[in-house]
Amino acid sequence: MAFLADALSRVKPSATIAVSQKARELKAQGRDVIGLGAGEPDFDTPDNIKNAAIAAINRGETKYTPVSGIPELRKAIADKFKRENGLDYDPSQTIVGTGGKQILFNAFMATMNAGDEVVIPAPYWVSYPEMVAICGGTPVFVETTIDNSFKLTPEALDKAITPKTKWLIFNSPSNPSGAAYSEAELKALTDVLLKHEHVWVLTDDMYEHLVYGDFTFTTPVQVEPKLYDRTLTMNGVSKAYAMTGWRIGYAAGPLQLIKAMDMIQGQQTSGACSIAQWAAVEALNGTQDFIPENKKIFERRRDLVVSMLNQAKGIDCPTPEGAFYVYPSCAGLMGKTAPSGKVMETDEDFVSELLEAEGVAVVHGSAFGLGPNFRISYATSEELLEEACSRIQRFCAACR
Repeated sequence: MAFLADALSRVKPSATIAVSQKARELKAQGRDVIGLGAGEPDFDTPDNIKNAAIAAINRGETKYTPVSGIPELRKAIADKFKRENGLDYDPSQTIVGTGGKQILFNAFMATMNAGDEVVIPAPYWVSYPEMVAICGGTPVFVETTIDNSFKLTPEALDKAITPKTKWLIFNSPSNPSGAAYSEAELKALTDVLLKHEHVWVLTDDMYEHLVYGDFTFTTPVQVEPKLYDRTLTMNGVSKAYAMTGWRIGYAAGPLQLIKAMDMIQGQQTSGACSIAQWAAVEALNGTQDFIPENKKIFERRRDLVVSMLNQAKGIDCPTPEGAFYVYPSCAGLMGKTAPSGKVMETDEDFVSELLEAEGVAVVHGSAFGLGPNFRISYATSEELLEEACSRIQRFCAACR
């Protein structure tokens, strides 16, 4: 009898975590490494949010909380959806988890049966297919193209749906590509979903507030209210509020699903950290003035990185609408010989050789289901980004 569960054979480690760990190890060895793999803002959590957490500690808010979250945070979540997205949810239709990952995992655990299919546009966040697989489902990948800005088309969505399809995972703005869908693009997709009444929508809006230029964010059920009864809208405080380590994600959806997720969470972790929940109340209810300022900084970084990468030999980098990632193609370097003498056949070869030659850590695109590409997180200083991109240019120029 095998000791470890069979389900583990269907799951791979997180490539993004692995790259960040590799960068840390090389730095510890004294190497000059610029890590561009981590998906977290380099800004500090705003003072009003930190002060709210300190006040909660001083009030003694240090006990177990209700499984689905403290009432004050669930109300703040419902108010946020109404205020920012025009969506009406009762607080009882919301749930708070230990980060967005727990929300997604609980949703799959509550609904997935063996043989159920989940449509996942590629490139995708590395954890989506692994969560589906560990919960017994079958990921169905739909590849996008750089020519279509890495966006799912209505035709491709329609073709991917079968009688076994249970969920569509929809992430806009996207990790890893930064692609965000306009209202018109969303409407074309929701029109397809209206034809397939058995398909639920799990929309990951974690990067909602990080869109640039004159782009306006919309979420699927906002565009098509008829999907309200089969949509789980997930979000969190990690990215826009620079609260990655606080570990608070949340969602709203049909009461039956929320109750099922609550039951699973009650046997798993119970409520999220009480102090982090009170901090999240302040994040959602308090001033939002710092968000536009942070967006301006991210937008400048995006433009710098896109410009410099497009000056690198063999690299093609589109300009994304949101998040803090770019997803350039390195197809022009496949078959080329790196400075080490190794012939690069895959994007994994490319990122490995780049790290070894120039000390720049990025994530290979095949980890996100679409290559030959690589992902750069520009959630770091312009000085480091400029130096990293200069190193990438130098590496590419040295390839023959």
